[in-house]
Amino acid sequence: MAKKVAETGVSAVQLHLDPLRTGAWSTSATVEALAGVGAVVVSGMMEMEAEDYSSLESICETGGVRPDKHWEENLRAAHGNAAVAKELGLELVSLHAGFLPHDPADPERPKLISRLRELDKAFAAAGIRLAFETGQEDAATLLGVLEEIGSDNIGVNFDPANMILYAMGDPVDSFERLAPHVMQVHIKDATKTLTPGTWGAEVPVGTGEVDWDGFFRVISAKALDVGMMIEREAGEDRVGDIKVARALIESKTGAQA
Repeated sequence: MAKKVAETGVSAVQLHLDPLRTGAWSTSATVEALAGVGAVVVSGMMEMEAEDYSSLESICETGGVRPDKHWEENLRAAHGNAAVAKELGLELVSLHAGFLPHDPADPERPKLISRLRELDKAFAAAGIRLAFETGQEDAATLLGVLEEIGSDNIGVNFDPANMILYAMGDPVDSFERLAPHVMQVHIKDATKTLTPGTWGAEVPVGTGEVDWDGFFRVISAKALDVGMMIEREAGEDRVGDIKVARALIESKTGAQA
């Protein structure tokens, strides 16, 4: 991983915490390897137990905090990941909350809100902020959930490509609406699906349907001072694609990624 980070030329990473929590990776060795290539960990992420991304239908059923059979394990993992994040000196961890019901009267909604509050408490106790990654619900639904939870410790990891992949609204408009709650952004691109009910396609940054000029205008207009983490989950040349995304950020912000 450190070798690939070095090849991309970036100096900061968002790190998957679960391998450190379970002992699959050594925390100290991971930090040392990254430091050896001039990279630091600036935020973390966790995934929920048995999430199935093979289809929209499967992730709707298995994603986030929705599945009852995995809730206790997910809560234990959250406490463990919070401890790892604190050890690393991180201030932010992101995750997918799952498909949150838009209708406040949906019988599932109170249960999910309660579980998200429990996750918030787990991270807040360690001094860690928690960000829900966008995509699996539209901006209006996420805003309503954040308001209902009512915690200043919770915010948004805004991923413009996910809004396209999940067909959950225009990325720039959604970004503008969610901006007051955004704690981090993902730089990722995608194209819409041609078959309703199926995934869109993740593509290299600049070749998809994200309006990057509009995206960076929101950052400027809202004076957002947040980490911009490049995410590339597909493709045959991820290192090369990350380099392209890094060049885009530098051209739009004038800062070195």
